[in-house]
Amino acid sequence: MVASRAPLPDLDALDPHELKALIVTQHELIVSRDGELERLKLLIAKLQRMRFGRSSEKLDRQIEQLELQLEALQQNDAEKVAALPEPLASAERQARRARRPLPAHLPREVRTYPPKQEACPDCGGKLKHLGDDVSEMLEIESIRFKVIRQVRPKMACGGCDRIVQAEAPSRPIARGVAGPGLLAHVLASKFADHLPLYRQSEIYARQGVELDRSTLADWVCGTSQLFEPLVAALRRHVMAAQKLHADDTPVPVLAPGNGKTKTGRLWTYVRDDRPAGDETPPAVWFAYSPDRKGEHPQTHLSKFRGTLQADAYAGFEQIYETGRIQEAACWAHVRRKFYDLHVAHKSPVAVEALRRIGELYAIESDINGRTPEERREIRNARSRPLLESLKQWLDETLIKLSKKSDTAIAVRYALGRWEALLRYCDDGHLEIDNNAAERALRAVALGRKNYLFAGSDRGGESAAAIYSLIGTAKLNGIDPESYLRNVLSRIAEHPINRIEELLPWNVAAEAAAHSLHAA
Repeated sequence: MVASRAPLPDLDALDPHELKALIVTQHELIVSRDGELERLKLLIAKLQRMRFGRSSEKLDRQIEQLELQLEALQQNDAEKVAALPEPLASAERQARRARRPLPAHLPREVRTYPPKQEACPDCGGKLKHLGDDVSEMLEIESIRFKVIRQVRPKMACGGCDRIVQAEAPSRPIARGVAGPGLLAHVLASKFADHLPLYRQSEIYARQGVELDRSTLADWVCGTSQLFEPLVAALRRHVMAAQKLHADDTPVPVLAPGNGKTKTGRLWTYVRDDRPAGDETPPAVWFAYSPDRKGEHPQTHLSKFRGTLQADAYAGFEQIYETGRIQEAACWAHVRRKFYDLHVAHKSPVAVEALRRIGELYAIESDINGRTPEERREIRNARSRPLLESLKQWLDETLIKLSKKSDTAIAVRYALGRWEALLRYCDDGHLEIDNNAAERALRAVALGRKNYLFAGSDRGGESAAAIYSLIGTAKLNGIDPESYLRNVLSRIAEHPINRIEELLPWNVAAEAAAHSLHAA
């Protein structure tokens, strides 16, 4: 509800002193409101930096509420500016327009507005072009459907009656009516923008196009099957890394026959060595399983050799026992346990633990993007003494705690994985935590809130394939919808032995080369 406002006084009836006082008062109100807006923005940014994977749901709700509060304040602020007398209102608006220019890559539609007068309104003389005042306005066009009619003329030979005709153009889905752009839009809307198919169906109906959910679901399944060779190539790229981030999250799946849901899992494996100065394209591969048995990650990682950065999931233990994969534990999980204690009990032990762990993260911020050798050297010089002091403090603290207390559990969690928690100091390729995997699962968590469950195990596998491509496109700074449109327009006829050419970074490099050549 919009707060009621006192009516603006008659400005013509005010003397100069009263008018000046009114302007000063209104300006002070706006300055105060600007301070509140900045406070909220800083608080939201702080909370967003504190997000920690699956335990962040309460924090997410808090951020959502603050975002709504900020939006309401900004709307109220705009109304207050509108109520100001001119020219103060104009000056305030101008100050708020000090923003970045409109993106240069957007197409420009030029509209010219010549004067209505064809001759000088004073003397009737001929008008000459003196110059232009140019301003820009950002606009958006609604979804515009079109039908592509494919016409293939039949040509007959006059001498032998041979009929010649071009082959029918391939379609992403055989005999399907959806073009690459529409399929890409459906996939990006569902898996990148978290818009369920039934809502998409309603949106399209407003455009006069009836596409029921079953049709859209068929398209999702059909494209995921089409993507299988490409996702397999993506998996090979991910598993060729020396270090992987891994995590999983529950996905409710509709159980066949009884209308109830069971709990499947989406596993994520992330290759991203950019923090260590590596220019190898980052990528994420998702896999679906109907349960959380340890056999699934064992199968996923059967060809991987290197270091796995993950949480304390027991299913990984058998993988570490083989010796071909080393464990690097996650300091964010340790920190999260103490953070939860701090929120619940204001525990002094938790405060001290968070302070000490924060010092480790401050060092990581300083060395982000440096070479592995530099990172290892700095960690051993700066982080290792802090870690040795932290372990001594944890050992001494544990003796003073009740064995069954939550604080003791958090301390034992850290001490029980100490060797794996130290591993990042000895290898500059490793990270201090597993946040890369948890960030990859954010899209799944957001989508899960909107479309509740997958329709079947096959639906879970389709979701994993599409999340893999969309997530990798995002990691490489590529618009997912544009990327999927490009792939879907080519993949049906693309040689299977050159499928790597359709990986996101290769498509982006090809597009950049074409743009450079055209220029």
